[in-house]
Amino acid sequence: MPDSTIPSLSTLDWAVVAGYFLLLVVVAVVVTRRNKAMDTADYFLAGRNVGFFAIGASIFASNIGSEHIVGLAGQGASTGLAMAHYELHAWVVVLLAWVFVPFYYNSKVFTMPEFLEKRFGPRPRWILSLVSLAAYVLTKVSVTVYAGALVFSVLLPDTFGSPQNAFWIGAIVTVVLTGLYTVAGGMRVVLYTDAVQAFILLIGSVAITYFGLQLLGGWGELKAFAAEDIAQYALWRPLSDPDFPWLGIMIASPIVGIWYWCTDQYIVQRTLAAKDLKTARRGALFGAFLKVWPVLFFLIPGLIGAALHSKGLMVIPTEDGVIAGDGVFPTMVASLLPEGLRGLVVAGLMAALMSSLSSLFNSTATLFTVDVYEKLRPGKSEQHLVTVGRVATLVVVVLGLAWIPVMPLISDGGLYQYLQSVQGYLAPPITAVFLLGVFNSRINNRGAVWGLSLGFILGMTKLMIQAFFGEGKIESPAFLAAIGDFNFLYFSGVLFLICVITIIVASKSAPAPDREQIKGLTYDSIDRAAVRASWDRKDVALTAVVLGLVATLYIYFSFWLG
Repeated sequence: MPDSTIPSLSTLDWAVVAGYFLLLVVVAVVVTRRNKAMDTADYFLAGRNVGFFAIGASIFASNIGSEHIVGLAGQGASTGLAMAHYELHAWVVVLLAWVFVPFYYNSKVFTMPEFLEKRFGPRPRWILSLVSLAAYVLTKVSVTVYAGALVFSVLLPDTFGSPQNAFWIGAIVTVVLTGLYTVAGGMRVVLYTDAVQAFILLIGSVAITYFGLQLLGGWGELKAFAAEDIAQYALWRPLSDPDFPWLGIMIASPIVGIWYWCTDQYIVQRTLAAKDLKTARRGALFGAFLKVWPVLFFLIPGLIGAALHSKGLMVIPTEDGVIAGDGVFPTMVASLLPEGLRGLVVAGLMAALMSSLSSLFNSTATLFTVDVYEKLRPGKSEQHLVTVGRVATLVVVVLGLAWIPVMPLISDGGLYQYLQSVQGYLAPPITAVFLLGVFNSRINNRGAVWGLSLGFILGMTKLMIQAFFGEGKIESPAFLAAIGDFNFLYFSGVLFLICVITIIVASKSAPAPDREQIKGLTYDSIDRAAVRASWDRKDVALTAVVLGLVATLYIYFSFWLG
């Protein structure tokens, strides 16, 4: 735990936090009252009438949850910029805007599994639906709540009697509050509250970066600190690095990025709520612009925290003499910031937790209602389906809370690294099926089923073996230990290649899909004139800005340590 000299929240801090929640309640109430009688399009996609600003802000806020802020700062302190490659995925969000959004929006689907059914048939839809639901509960909900609760245990260690009490009270209160307004207002409330929360997150994190650099002595001092151990803090690691070799990063990062940003319901659902294709694309591009900044405002603060700790300017919790990475950001909040601003950043951390959870709750309810319940019990009324979606949200809340006690057992390597390794095993089959399905009209139902099924089986097998076998674990038999120790980045690439080959070979063994059935769902059958009419010079300019910023950050941080 942090040093006892860390100040607790003052009356002014609590007033700022209360003001934030009041603003959130007002937004939620106003939006909910405007939509008292909601059908499924209202509840799950905000009536498909949302502007680009709310879509882009929601994409950003949904991605940057408490596990990002807490976990990224922790990774910055412990592994430097190794994980920055995953945070420079703004270029992948551009890919969503230009390549995938036209197919999704024009197909008028509610969910990504529904899109798979239109393209391939019902079985791929079932596979993706069930795997996505399980993954959401076991990773995203629980990890997000765990990270947010960890913030409470560091910032309010004595408020509720003990850090452990603060952890559980923080987890339960935020989950329940978020669940209530998500259940009440659906997707529209999620979008508009996310728009508020996205900028609170940025303001808070910019403040942490600024005050941390002020105390440290400036950017030059940070560079000098990192240059003392280039192997630890550099953006690119050598091939000999056991955790983040540069080749493994280049292979796995795009695979995970395309899955997360271009095919995952959690993110893509925001673009489906747009009022037209132009708005959907521009919303994704605005989200890409916002995505450029997490490296500077969420990862760099962790590196600043490590430097401050090294110089004795701040005390960060340690475990066996090593900085406890996931405690870096909340400790910096409590130690560096003045009254009032500290409350704003705490509000930002709570905003991160709540925005991610609200988006996740709504996406999970949509998946269950549209892809599972409605398929099992067709013909139900719109109001009945909305009620089912609300009940599904409550169930996810309960399951997420129930999984929290398991999280300390699996987060020893840092929350963010844990997430990326698990996603590295989930992503390859989904990425392969969507890419091949969109760009190759010959890919059919058999290919999709075989690719998804084999990919998930192999990925989960690797995860289970890794949990029990390897160096320092069970080391016999040797081949299982070798599989357990095989780098997760390289495995992601191998699994992707296996899935691509499986999909192509299996598709060739069955007749080609009917051209009329897949019209508009593949690159060679989409209405290109309509797509061309949906963008203009503003979209091209925004794309150029985003790609230019990503390139600039890559070039700078590739050489910043000499």
